Amino acid sequence: MPTPAAFLESKGYQPFPFQKQTWAAYRKGQSGLLHAPTGQGKTMAVYLAPLIDSLDADSCAILWITPLRALAADTLRALREPQQFYNPRLTAEARTGDTPAALRARLRKRLPHTLVTTPESLSLMLTHPDTREKMQDLRCVIVDEWHELLGTKRGIQTELCLARLRTWLPNLRTWALSATIGNLEEAASTIAPSLPLITDHRSPGTSSIISAKIKKEIIIETIIPREIGNFPWSGHIGTSLAPQVIHRIESAKSTLLFTNTRSQTEIWFQELLQLRPSWAGLIAMHHGSLDRAERDIAESGLRDGSLKCVVATSSLDLGVDFSPVDQVIQVGSPKGVARLLQRAGRSGHQPGAASKILCVPTNALELIEFAAARTAAKDKTIESRQPLSKPLDVLVQHLVTCAIGEPFLPDEMLGEIKSAHAYRDLTETEWQWALTYITRGGKALAAYPQYQKAHIDLEGRYTVTDKHLITRHRLSIGTITSDSHISLRFANGQTLGTVEESFISRLKPGSTLIFSGRHLTLVRIRQKIATVKPATKNTKGQVAIWGGARMPLSTELTHAFSALINSRNPNSKTQIPKLGELGVLAVQNSTHPQSSFAQIRVNSRLKDSPELSAVAPILAIQKKWSRLPSDSFLLIEHTRSREGEHLFLYPFAGRLVHEGLAALLAFRISRGNPETITATQNDYGFSLTAKRGLPFSEATLRQLLSPENLLADLLECMNTAELARRQFREIARVSGLILQPMPGRQTASQRELQSSATLLYEVLQRYDPENLLLAQSEREILEKQLELTRLSASLRKIQQQPFHLQETEKLTPFAFPLWADRLQATHIGADAATRLEAMLNELTAASKGTVI
Repeated sequence: MPTPAAFLESKGYQPFPFQKQTWAAYRKGQSGLLHAPTGQGKTMAVYLAPLIDSLDADSCAILWITPLRALAADTLRALREPQQFYNPRLTAEARTGDTPAALRARLRKRLPHTLVTTPESLSLMLTHPDTREKMQDLRCVIVDEWHELLGTKRGIQTELCLARLRTWLPNLRTWALSATIGNLEEAASTIAPSLPLITDHRSPGTSSIISAKIKKEIIIETIIPREIGNFPWSGHIGTSLAPQVIHRIESAKSTLLFTNTRSQTEIWFQELLQLRPSWAGLIAMHHGSLDRAERDIAESGLRDGSLKCVVATSSLDLGVDFSPVDQVIQVGSPKGVARLLQRAGRSGHQPGAASKILCVPTNALELIEFAAARTAAKDKTIESRQPLSKPLDVLVQHLVTCAIGEPFLPDEMLGEIKSAHAYRDLTETEWQWALTYITRGGKALAAYPQYQKAHIDLEGRYTVTDKHLITRHRLSIGTITSDSHISLRFANGQTLGTVEESFISRLKPGSTLIFSGRHLTLVRIRQKIATVKPATKNTKGQVAIWGGARMPLSTELTHAFSALINSRNPNSKTQIPKLGELGVLAVQNSTHPQSSFAQIRVNSRLKDSPELSAVAPILAIQKKWSRLPSDSFLLIEHTRSREGEHLFLYPFAGRLVHEGLAALLAFRISRGNPETITATQNDYGFSLTAKRGLPFSEATLRQLLSPENLLADLLECMNTAELARRQFREIARVSGLILQPMPGRQTASQRELQSSATLLYEVLQRYDPENLLLAQSEREILEKQLELTRLSASLRKIQQQPFHLQETEKLTPFAFPLWADRLQATHIGADAATRLEAMLNELTAASKGTVI
């Protein structure tokens, strides 16, 4: 009988203890979660035992679910190698949105031994009536990068698909993989919810957590700008550090440069080429809107080492094995400890190799965020991913999917649905509503045949037989929603990728845009296709812009930020040792007692954090003019200017919570103040500006920041009805109220889709106000837009904190970014730039002579 260790030994490796533990747990019939650092052999830990167990299988025996299509090709490469070692006749293929039509057709006829797929493609497979038969020999499902799916609707979609497979195959084992997550036990309970959780790995039919105790060296460095202004604001450093970045790229063989947005990726790619024209062909770009062929060039170039640098977004965050990459660069704060460690792990992606990441700030305060991320990692503070609960739009989509593939009886399906962690508390009322929804469209839409998807046959089973509806449902499967896309193509048919309709519709024919590293001239837009041609060289153009929320600073990183800036403050109770005195820091990637370990090397020649040393003048001015903010008390600054008066509050709760707090406080103040109040927020705090009448007494502010009547006041002040109406469009698409058009037909514009969703929303509000999708849209907007749970917790925390009220003559370094953001939002062009420069000159002159 072959052993899992034999393959690793043939490669010159000795199995790690966590790999042996995982193989043993699988042989005992267990499911579970494997937690280990990036690049340390998780794939072989979960794959080799199921592979050996199914060497004699004649059909699909192993299903590998990946969150990103970009991972599929690399995963296949990794899985095929042990297949060839143990049994060369075995096959592995991928079924994703990038799979060519010819291969998809072959997979419809016969599945390979190992199938790599995405949640969406797996759902699509469930609509085919022969899927149960084709998967009758399935032994194991492996979910890669589970932390990326957990807490999302795609994760819920995965849970429901697994519940369906377990109904067919009660002995099916499920394993999830994760490298960076804080709530291990909760993550494990979502992947195998019906099994009791254990940690001794002895009991069959149970769910277990296995964590690797491996020392993974992670070297985190930061580029320190040569000149740092004492009054920073968002993004003002920008690409000014590109020369230093280029120097570091030149010193490495291969670099992966991460940005936080697709637009930043385009900008940095152009900047690097402008400074090093000779790098044309040696650097590439990778983000989700580029055509598959463009992304393949970047991935293969990283893999074989032919590219010097690839500029990418989170599309290359996960799992792809680029062993030649010896350096990762992060532009802008990662906003989370887990994200920084995940990206660092893209380099040194093999056992024993160190991972290196170079951090590049876009404003001075991000220097503190980088230092705080290092400290938080040292303190084993990694963000958790909170599971979602009962999204009904995903449920009804899944019910239609199942009814298309195999008619179901309602009582049997209810047990299956409740076996998924997200729906374990599904009520009878919610269940009956879901069944009514898929058969009649609900109370208000019962008269319209297009909303009556399923019907009940003579045996009492729910089924779907309309071929037209089945086709449209298959086209609409999934939970990813975004702005309507326009395809960019040359006249010869070559596709470059997609841009959002809201961006391209603002351009006129003849305009120049920058996309995929090219300067392009727009020729025309017709039937969702924008035809372009190469633009004249050196022509200025508008960089493609994509919508999307800005990532808020995580709670864990915010706390570390606060503790770090107060570590030198004698009035602070939090004291942190100087990083340079710590030498090599042990970093645990989770709070779980068996979690994996990494090591961060700190430059011991420096007697203090270089980031804190660089921003010391900023902190000194803040302390002299006011006080260093902290999340252990609430600092409130009051400043007067020619515009009126300003309140600056620093709860350190993250951008989304501050948006809600600012709106709430402005609303409550406006009840007794007729003046217009303008609110601005960032990750550290928020500001209110008015001509007069802003309160500045502790008693009044405590009352205004009370958690009482929170929900009612938010619903009134945030115009949540309008926000919920917009959110309803996403829910309507997922739930099937709005379906994708048939192939070959002109797709609806973004405006038409929004109009349809708005009409449906108003119809339901008027004629079916109890429709549960309306309640879901309101609930989602409160959590997604305002993080209501965190907002409520922040208000309760504020009530227990001491307040420090500070009257300031000038804008402090922490207040200035908020003032600048408001100025840029309310003033246009040259006027904003002139006033910004004038304020900077005034503050700089006033700050001269401040002692550090």
